[in-house]
Amino acid sequence: MRKSIKTRLVINFMLIIVITVVILEVVLINGVKEYYYKNVEAILTNEIELSIDYYLRYFSSETLEDIVIDDIDVFWQHTNAQVQILDPKGKLLMDSLGAKNDESNLFPDIQMAIAGENGSWVGNVDYYDSPVMSVSAPIKYEDRVVGIIRFISSLKEVNETILTLALVLLGMGLMVIFISGVVSIFLANSIVKPLKEVTQVAEKMANGQLKVRSNVKLKDEIGKLSDTLNYMAEELIKKEQIKNDFISSISHELRTPLTSIKGWAVTLKSEDIQDNEIIIDGLNIIEKESDRLTAMVEELLDFSRFVSGRIKLEKDEFEIRKTIEMIGKQLRPRANNNKIDFIVNVQNNLGTFIGDENRIKQVLINLLDNAFKFTSEGGMVELKAYKENESLVLEVKDNGVGIQEEDLSRVKEKFYKGKNSKSHSGIGLSICDEIVKLHNGTMDIFSVVNEGTQVVIKLPIEEDKI
Repeated sequence: MRKSIKTRLVINFMLIIVITVVILEVVLINGVKEYYYKNVEAILTNEIELSIDYYLRYFSSETLEDIVIDDIDVFWQHTNAQVQILDPKGKLLMDSLGAKNDESNLFPDIQMAIAGENGSWVGNVDYYDSPVMSVSAPIKYEDRVVGIIRFISSLKEVNETILTLALVLLGMGLMVIFISGVVSIFLANSIVKPLKEVTQVAEKMANGQLKVRSNVKLKDEIGKLSDTLNYMAEELIKKEQIKNDFISSISHELRTPLTSIKGWAVTLKSEDIQDNEIIIDGLNIIEKESDRLTAMVEELLDFSRFVSGRIKLEKDEFEIRKTIEMIGKQLRPRANNNKIDFIVNVQNNLGTFIGDENRIKQVLINLLDNAFKFTSEGGMVELKAYKENESLVLEVKDNGVGIQEEDLSRVKEKFYKGKNSKSHSGIGLSICDEIVKLHNGTMDIFSVVNEGTQVVIKLPIEEDKI
């Protein structure tokens, strides 16, 4: 399933926000951890310096071993941390907790102190259930390292504080993501909404509603697209008007020569040329083709009137049953000539209908003409009329060649011709559809190839008129 633009925009916005928040969270939490660990290291370092300074000031004449033996608290009176005294080689002389170091593998901070530098280390030891930090510093006397002092402090409380702050930061991050998500939806809507409006207008224009205009007024690409659509519609209307004017003009101009051609064909046939079969056949063809061209010209004129809005229905009350029976009588000879079973089925209680009788007849004759045209010998064409709810339903059904699926949705379009070789101008069904719409009705076409076609017309009626 394809995702909408809005969904993709929100996902992209949220992806950027989540990545940004995650990076910031990692940086901030690490920064907090680094800050607290540096503070602990600074405190231990200061305490060590106080102890060393106190030792050098008052006990420098005594060795570290003597101080340890005499149990003098010179090194641990300034701190609550665990204190270790080591000789210059890193051997443990004293531990305030009585713990022992693995002298075969000296800690990194002790190794730095042996080298004459302050060192620190964070890790785990056996006698604490949480990580510890140890800071070691060399005790120098007359530029000579006489021992090492090491302070060790548990990081349990510090880590708990860091965890609390981390949870607070995570909560703030989630809140930022939520708020950003809501804002992202609004931002996506601000982009998608005008796009939807433009798309809806474009769909209406594609459906032939060229008078629709897009009201999106933005100074960006969407606004430019909206203006372009409006301009395109105006240009199409102009082109459509030029085409309609041409059709109307040429149709009027064709009527006169066609009348003359047919008139002279009829006149020449009345002359004494009965012995010349070629001339007789030619005149018959001229007369027949003139009639066919005249019918096409009349269709073009009707089409021109419809599209220009110059057609007005002459509505009156008439009996639909009599109208349909008359159509049946009119077309039955053609059905007999084509050896087609023509069935007229009219409901008895139809009564009267208010509409343009001639236009209704035009629609039915056009539909029946198509049905006869596309139905082979031995086939069936049925004309039905009945009442359904508050509508008059007219049906024309045949078992002819049917309509291709790709043509079915377009057969009512103006000048659309199907692939069948018997298709003509492509405006007959378009005119029928326009007439039905003028009666506020609907015309639906159902068809299956090689099974037949059914055209269903529904015209609204007043209940008391039927």
